[in-house]
Amino acid sequence: MSKFTDAFGEKQPGKKRDIRLLARLYPFIRPQLFVILGAIGIIILVTLLNLAAPLIIKTAIDRYIVPPPVSADGVSGGKGETQHRYLRIDLDTGQKRNITKTYRPLFTRIDGNSAMILLDRLDEMKGEDIAVLRAKDITRTALAAGLIVAVALAMFLLNTAQVLIMEYAGQKTMHLLRMRVFSHIQNQSLEYFYKNPVGRLVTRATNDIQNMHEMFTSVIAFVFNDLFLIIGIVVVMMMLSWKLALACLMVIPLVALAATYFATAAREPYRYMRVKIAEINANTSETIEGISVLQLFSRLADNYRKFQAVNRDYYQAGIKQIHVFAVFMPVIDLLWALSLAIIIYFGGRGVLSETMTIGVLVAFITYIKMFFRPLRDMAEKFNITQNAISSAERIFMVLDTDTRLAQPEMAVSPAADFRINRIDVKNVSFAYLPEEPVLNDISFSVSRGETLAIVGPTGAGKTSIANLILRFYDVDRGNILINGTDIRQVPSRVLRSQTGLVSQDPFLFSGTIRDNIAFGRTDIDDKDLARIIDMARCRSLVDALDGGIDAPVTQKGSTFSSGQRQLLSIARALAHDPDLIIFDEATSYIDLETDLMIRQALENLTRDRTALIIAHRLSTVRYATNILVLYRGRIIESGSHEDLMAGKGYYFQLYQLQQSGFSGYSV
Repeated sequence: MSKFTDAFGEKQPGKKRDIRLLARLYPFIRPQLFVILGAIGIIILVTLLNLAAPLIIKTAIDRYIVPPPVSADGVSGGKGETQHRYLRIDLDTGQKRNITKTYRPLFTRIDGNSAMILLDRLDEMKGEDIAVLRAKDITRTALAAGLIVAVALAMFLLNTAQVLIMEYAGQKTMHLLRMRVFSHIQNQSLEYFYKNPVGRLVTRATNDIQNMHEMFTSVIAFVFNDLFLIIGIVVVMMMLSWKLALACLMVIPLVALAATYFATAAREPYRYMRVKIAEINANTSETIEGISVLQLFSRLADNYRKFQAVNRDYYQAGIKQIHVFAVFMPVIDLLWALSLAIIIYFGGRGVLSETMTIGVLVAFITYIKMFFRPLRDMAEKFNITQNAISSAERIFMVLDTDTRLAQPEMAVSPAADFRINRIDVKNVSFAYLPEEPVLNDISFSVSRGETLAIVGPTGAGKTSIANLILRFYDVDRGNILINGTDIRQVPSRVLRSQTGLVSQDPFLFSGTIRDNIAFGRTDIDDKDLARIIDMARCRSLVDALDGGIDAPVTQKGSTFSSGQRQLLSIARALAHDPDLIIFDEATSYIDLETDLMIRQALENLTRDRTALIIAHRLSTVRYATNILVLYRGRIIESGSHEDLMAGKGYYFQLYQLQQSGFSGYSV
């Protein structure tokens, strides 16, 4: 078991194979497959150009700069003759003929068309004369240099195209993955969000997706580019000198051993860091959301220490990862130096014994440097890869966790055919946590045009009834029927399309007043909006705003009071013209004037609709068709306001306490 644990209780991923994990990304990669194949084709061309450069250098050295050993008569590889390095000069100009006459003693042979001279004796001539004699070699060397520049330019253009293509494919792939994660998250049940901090979910949809993007845009190209390059280098080296190639590649097992150790040692810190960054984001989000409470109760120092502990865990995991990285890079450098030493020793001996040319030796030195370059880059790319794999684990943990309630198919249109005419709650029991029941054997009915009120002390289960009717949760026992059909047989989107909710703390979204009232409806014109605003008693609020109906709204409507948000929430419900209205303790913490406005708006909202009112202020519910009194998850009284007052039971006591100015429920 890992010594690292997740303090936020996030489930730890199992031991999954990286290849299997990355294979799960294929459905997101598939739409970009041809684009990626095009990038791989470009990578192959870049690899060939990379391999060509040292061969051009070798050719320039062996043919033009340091000619191969030849016999005195100019024949290469003459049997039984001592081989020396001669320069053969074509006497095709008068200037060259004059130079050969001037330095006649230095030349081994001069005939009518050519001359032979030992390379070692060129030092006895003037530089300008040497330049004339070797003009063709200088020209060909210049052409070789130009060819190297052309290769570099072609590689620049191809690498630019490859990066652009991979970036495009990566962005499209991550777009699909991000949309999948976002869609999955927003369709989960409320229970899922109670168990997962906001910061954690934000991390999964942002940081972790970004880590995956970095892998797609750099690591995938790196893998193909360097894989082809390494294979190509080995093939070319074997063709140039298989003995020297085998000698310098003896270090490969040591490289593989170092890479395996690095991969194993670095994996756990990377995984742990993904957990801790989610905790950091969750802690930061919670701090910002609750900053007023933290400051009010002077808990900033304690909150700082809590964050410091999480941040320290992240720092320590990062340090452990750096220690592994710090060892890996010097090991690779050491193995590269060892390979270079082998080439210098064995290749140098070959050059001295004239069994190998200087060009081959230079090519080997260049190739071995190219061979170890991707291995040196491996640490950086492995860093990205491990981050991506750790992020992929967390992303697929989100996608593999499905708390959505089962949804049946329903052929009717939500707006046209489905109406909520009657709700029957029969013997319903429910608990958020096992062995901690919230509701016990609850039964009641309410029909269109009726108003059902539910009252009782805090924690009695009032809001839980609303959550069950909205099907945010499923009942543990019993049934909830809509028009005689079990609620589980009605798709939630259909049910909620005919339901309006005004909660105790309504949520307003960033945008404008118009956006929050219409909230997705594009068929509402200004005349309809004006009527809705008047019915919701929001006219004075809207007229007082700079911009009126188009006044900006900040996140959560933080610039509005609780009562103002409730009035706007009522207007939102009116705009969608639902069959069922649920009013959840929306007048608990507002002044009497706003309470009166809300009651008037509520009267307009509930007219000719089924209404479920959950309230603390009993004055809000006295005109309800039926009132249920809940206590510890059970209905202890029910009836009209007059009947309950006449019975002088629990409801009577609550009403008397509120009338006397005491609004508590500790009776």
